[in-house]
Amino acid sequence: MNARKNFLDMTKSEGRVEKGHLHLLTQIIREVSEIFSSLGFKIADGPELETEFYNFDALNVPPDHPARDIQDTFWLKPDKLKKLLRTQTSDVQIRYMEKNKPPFAIIVPGKVFRNEATDATHDIQFHQCEGLVVGENINLANLKGTLETFLKKLFGEDVIIRLRPGYFPFVEPGVEVDMICFKCKGKGCPACSQSGWIEILGAGMVHPTVLNTVKIDSRKYQGFAFGLGVDRITMLRHEIDDIRLFYSGDLRLVNQF
Repeated sequence: MNARKNFLDMTKSEGRVEKGHLHLLTQIIREVSEIFSSLGFKIADGPELETEFYNFDALNVPPDHPARDIQDTFWLKPDKLKKLLRTQTSDVQIRYMEKNKPPFAIIVPGKVFRNEATDATHDIQFHQCEGLVVGENINLANLKGTLETFLKKLFGEDVIIRLRPGYFPFVEPGVEVDMICFKCKGKGCPACSQSGWIEILGAGMVHPTVLNTVKIDSRKYQGFAFGLGVDRITMLRHEIDDIRLFYSGDLRLVNQF
């Protein structure tokens, strides 16, 4: 028997080889991370399986808050730590503040989970990027300037933002951040529901209770925090109308980017 006849040369190329590429969400996460890194932020990471303390208690979310309901949270079998799939990446902010002294600036990109019905704009899993800055003499002007710089780098230099009052348990005051529609430049179009503005993220000044919980003196240090939906930003920038497409594995979407 001729051994050479059955020899397989693994180094030999048989014509054109299809190469894979990064998923669109990964591309956007990397772009967002690079922008904030250029602004002096460090990238932090943490567990997707979390405890009630880090996901809720330490973030000043009261026991009777609706976010804790079984309808919104994936709780695991009962144990002393009350474990769950994290509903936000803010848990990593608490873990980071426990181990680091101010001043610091971090972002936390990662996957989060919500126990809710799926539709074109909601899914049981999606990606967030939380940001946290803590130091002396930090104020809302620092927050606005940081977010405006970030959004200009991501969507273009003609971006204008506005801050509206908003409520989040772990910040005070809290704000909703809108940016002028990058499609119609404020004139009104389907992308912005004819309003000229797009709600892009939530933010605010870190609540003193949160700082004191991690033994950071809120009388000396202040901070701001923000959270943006990576999937939402990606949908807006690339005109994708259904969040579920990101997780379907449909190559007709994946191969476009």
